[in-house]
Amino acid sequence: MVLLAASVTTKSGKALVSRQFVEMTRARIEGLLAAFPKLLSSGRQHTFVETESVRYVYQPMEKLYTLLITTKASNILEDLETLRLFTRVIPDYCKSMEESDIINNAFNLIFAFDEIVALGYRENVNLAQIRTFVEMDSHEEKVYQAVRQTQEKEAKQKMKEKARELTKARQEASKKGRSPGFGSSSNFGYPPSPVVGDAAPTAPDTQTKQTYPTPSSRPTGTGKAMKLGNKNKDIDLFVDMLKSEGETVETTNAMKSSVGTKPTAQVHAESVHLRCEEKITIRAKRDGGLDSLEVHGIVTLNISDEKYGCIRIKIDNQDEKGVQNQTHPNIDKELFRNSHIIGMKNSAKPFPVNVDVGVLKWRFQSMDESNVPLLINCWPSENGSGGCDVNIEYELQMDKIELSDVEIQIPVQGNPIVSECEGMYEHDSRKNRLTWKLPVIDSSNKTGSMEFSCPGKASDFFPISIEFESSQSYCNVKVTDVFTLDEQPVNYSSETAFLTQKYEVV
Repeated sequence: MVLLAASVTTKSGKALVSRQFVEMTRARIEGLLAAFPKLLSSGRQHTFVETESVRYVYQPMEKLYTLLITTKASNILEDLETLRLFTRVIPDYCKSMEESDIINNAFNLIFAFDEIVALGYRENVNLAQIRTFVEMDSHEEKVYQAVRQTQEKEAKQKMKEKARELTKARQEASKKGRSPGFGSSSNFGYPPSPVVGDAAPTAPDTQTKQTYPTPSSRPTGTGKAMKLGNKNKDIDLFVDMLKSEGETVETTNAMKSSVGTKPTAQVHAESVHLRCEEKITIRAKRDGGLDSLEVHGIVTLNISDEKYGCIRIKIDNQDEKGVQNQTHPNIDKELFRNSHIIGMKNSAKPFPVNVDVGVLKWRFQSMDESNVPLLINCWPSENGSGGCDVNIEYELQMDKIELSDVEIQIPVQGNPIVSECEGMYEHDSRKNRLTWKLPVIDSSNKTGSMEFSCPGKASDFFPISIEFESSQSYCNVKVTDVFTLDEQPVNYSSETAFLTQKYEVV
């Protein structure tokens, strides 16, 4: 048989999950799925229907259809046997045959479909094998982890033995009346290495310790080398050179050479720290509409105290967009599916310590422009004098999200003349770029605009790049509680970050 695709659809032909096993265009598979309900006729007792090119093999499952699309030359008996395996796999991952449950478990269903069929041909697998393959429980990984733990224990033991040897060497050296490291084999207590320009060390007396000049006793060099700390003259000269080349230089009282660096917010981290990070990638069209919008999110756990290794994490998922979730293979999927609680599959096995561990991932894709958090509209119009009058505006479409450090970067071919601007702007002549900067965009300033004139054609002002960040979750996924296996509360810290991976208007 040659199986073209396997899908779970509604009675109206809407595809909830579809996996193509041969190369097919999106338009073709959507057309085949949309045509399927029209081919069904009332009173038919068959579970297949044929067209001029393909055969549909299907089985109703409450309000949904499990549908296989095959070639007409395939063996119908094998098709029905494969269909029965598909219908057994789907309830294994979806407790209720509802649209939302199918969409939430789409990743697991696609992985299971791939275990059943490869390149259009049925694999010789049963339901138990599919469960094992999708779970991805690796014996080699367990062996590797055991070997690594053994090596770490051996390294710690050798470190302790070496420390004892060095301590004993220092004690023996002190008994002999000399500092450890002077003529001994110890790695501790070496004298400071002489610096170029220092005076030579004084000759040691046979009864006294060897002495080296202190920094205050070193002679002052007569050369014209740079002297750091001399009223910051050299730093000021370096900063002036950068400014003359168009670089943005921020100066502070402590140091005047920090170029274009943003202060990093310090987050107080408890022994259990969780970070929810989402990155959005958008490719928007200049005339409206989207080429793509995709959001990837991850919850990362870091435990610094091994006594909190066996914990559970409560996730509050208030998503209304249809996000697809996926937990780590070692996470109890049933516990998360039923209670939105993240815990180890083997409750006796603790989480790793002092390392960032991704425990939950999610993904959201859309072609709906209303899902873009910040909409950018650019209108360049030729002014008849070899240039363009450009009007660019932004609109915050999600009132609950506050965006900070927003930068809208517009390519320009000359020196722009800005006539109106809400916020700040900078022109980088070396990179031929005009940057519109807005510290904060929220519900109080949902819209804003900038107008400027610049030489060039209308197409010269694209692509426009947008960067921003936020401390609110785009998909409304939050950590609400952390507790032990016996449900005792655990102090934890958390942070949320939503930022752009790549956002372009092309």
